[in-house]
Amino acid sequence: MHVNIREPRNRVSRNAIRVWIISEAIQNIIGFAVLGVLFYLDDRFSWKEWIGWILIILLAISIPAAIWSFISPYIQYKSWRYDVDEEYVQLKSGVWQEKHLLIPMTKIQSVETMQGPIMRKYGLYSVSMGTMGSSHVIPALPKEEAVSLRNKIARLAKVKEEDE
Repeated sequence: MHVNIREPRNRVSRNAIRVWIISEAIQNIIGFAVLGVLFYLDDRFSWKEWIGWILIILLAISIPAAIWSFISPYIQYKSWRYDVDEEYVQLKSGVWQEKHLLIPMTKIQSVETMQGPIMRKYGLYSVSMGTMGSSHVIPALPKEEAVSLRNKIARLAKVKEEDE
């Protein structure tokens, strides 16, 4: 029997790009601050020479990684798709390594909406679905869409909604 499943078409919010860039920027600032402190301590306490070389290598790796972290959210946004029907939740993402995940509704045990402080600023939520062995997330949806999607998945998967 051949099952014909169409490609997912729904996109996450365009504001996801801003949220991802801000999150990456915060991580980069923390990473470079830690490296700065380590360079200072290396200079102050004259650590062994090889430690200084390791710090230089880490800095050399961190700079291109930081640049990439400001480009990748645009690519990530273009590749992220999802869809929900009576049988499956479909998640599709990735440019270099495309990932197309089908989650059977019968395997979903819980569904919830989540919002961190950066997402709150843009009115976005993520929808998280728990299965027996893992958790899957649809990131950065507007509140109404996220709540509606959460309720639809819960209804289709027959998950009992817990009070928030």
